[in-house]
Amino acid sequence: MNTYRLTLLAILSALAVGGRYAFQFLPNVQPVTAIIIVCGILLGPLSAIIVGILTTFLSNMLLGMGIWTIWQMISWCMIGLISGLIGKYVAKTPLWFIVTIGIFAGYLYGFVISLTTYQVTGHFIPYYVAGLPFDTAHAVGNGVFLLLLYPAIKRLIKNYSNKLFSEKT
Repeated sequence: MNTYRLTLLAILSALAVGGRYAFQFLPNVQPVTAIIIVCGILLGPLSAIIVGILTTFLSNMLLGMGIWTIWQMISWCMIGLISGLIGKYVAKTPLWFIVTIGIFAGYLYGFVISLTTYQVTGHFIPYYVAGLPFDTAHAVGNGVFLLLLYPAIKRLIKNYSNKLFSEKT
């Protein structure tokens, strides 16, 4: 990885951390998942995984660490990997498809986070069902954030594309 890519990943992580902190008053509505999806589609799975790990660790330093931190990393890295593979193998990904991925990712994130409770209490289904409204808020938030952020981040990355891919990564 060259310094331009690392700088871009740091900027995307900082944007995600700041966005998560700014939207903490709305349960499960934050731009983190959307930024990871955009990063995966435009920069590849490894970049999205790096942003997912950095964002989780840094934002949880502000908002609180716990056993859920590991599961958040796992879920955001899975979302980054999936979106990165889609970006790698699907040419010209349309915005409606990216928004659909974001909605699906909101529910996937909630499913993985529900495994935290199973790990602690041994009960999964009641916690998952009780969390579906929060997962829906996350999914809708992802769709809105993707509509707002995808064009801007795509333009930012396009401006750096010559520098990003000039060296071997």
